[in-house]
Amino acid sequence: MDWSKIKTIFILTFLILDVYLLFQFMKVRDANQYEVVTEASFVEKLEQEDIVFKELPKAPIEDQYLSAKPKMFTRDDSAKLKGQTVVLKEPSTVLNVKLDKPIALKPKFEAAELTPFVKDNVLYGDQYQFWKKDDKKNTIIYFQHYENMTLYENLSGMITFHIDDHNQIVSYEQTYLEDIAKMTEKEEILPPLKALETLHQKGALMPKSKITKVELGYSTLIQLAASQALAPTWRFVVDDKESLYVNALEGQIIEFNSDEN
Repeated sequence: MDWSKIKTIFILTFLILDVYLLFQFMKVRDANQYEVVTEASFVEKLEQEDIVFKELPKAPIEDQYLSAKPKMFTRDDSAKLKGQTVVLKEPSTVLNVKLDKPIALKPKFEAAELTPFVKDNVLYGDQYQFWKKDDKKNTIIYFQHYENMTLYENLSGMITFHIDDHNQIVSYEQTYLEDIAKMTEKEEILPPLKALETLHQKGALMPKSKITKVELGYSTLIQLAASQALAPTWRFVVDDKESLYVNALEGQIIEFNSDEN
């Protein structure tokens, strides 16, 4: 065995490995520098357009797709509701309920005044969160949540309370998603600043806008009759009024209308 030749081969092998590792390091470093420069440029652009936003999460976040199916309510479900008259064509995905005793609301409504009723008198009430009060439609909307994350604008997981002319809640409709399960392994989602950049590039974010809230929830990706797939979704609230949504895994803007999610 020629030891000198073997030694030379080892030296060349390690030299090639060192060059390769150095190349990979330089490649990653340059990519990171480019990303930092790009983010800095985008933030400067927002400042030039007087677009204000709160501090955004910077640490990488991982999430995954979910699956769920609309619950079919039965007579057994309606029998659990006391002091409420249920209209149900069994089985049905919608529970129509009339209150035997209307709930009087304060002139200036606060969600906290309705919380005890929802938790104690509505099926799965602890799995819903207040969303909004619509004075034009005289309704109060709650959406279902999963692991404390809202299922945005999901018609299959919501409660709609109806208010009469005397400022009293007289009835409500309820839908509920059950068997919520994780479909895929967790993966790193789109950083909120990148989602914000998508909204800006598509013209959805106007100059002088103020982003007052940023949160992560889920929206419907695929809607079937018996099931649906849910995707992690960034929600940006603009000027405490408008909500803008971006799919946190695929990066596209999500738009909802009043009739379907």
